[in-house]
Amino acid sequence: MPLIGQFSIVVDDYDEAIAFYCHKIGFDLIEDTDMGNGKRWVLIEPPRAPENATRILLAKASTDAQRNAIGNQTGGRVGFFLMTDDFETDHARMIENGVRFLESPRHEPYGIVAVFEDLYGNKWDLLNPA
Repeated sequence: MPLIGQFSIVVDDYDEAIAFYCHKIGFDLIEDTDMGNGKRWVLIEPPRAPENATRILLAKASTDAQRNAIGNQTGGRVGFFLMTDDFETDHARMIENGVRFLESPRHEPYGIVAVFEDLYGNKWDLLNPA
């Protein structure tokens, strides 16, 4: 069965992105390999991820077009969805760690959800499915 193995988020700086995603959100750093010439292969995955979880490649912008996409990779829409089975705990931990939520948690037919921003302004849903 095909699955999405990973996708990229364009970042300004590897270390600040690792600090945000791993220390504030709680993602696990899977790999950080120096590729030479200022490039690194930096893979992260959500905490408590299953074995075949989709991973995120933190890709440092290297062109003007890429730099212009930082923080606006989906045109201002929510483009990323962090699934949880313990919304209250994860939400509280993220707030305590300084993650900026744009709304209070809301109950929808599909689950509990709240929109937050990453360090660059990309919008994410923290979502506990119904």
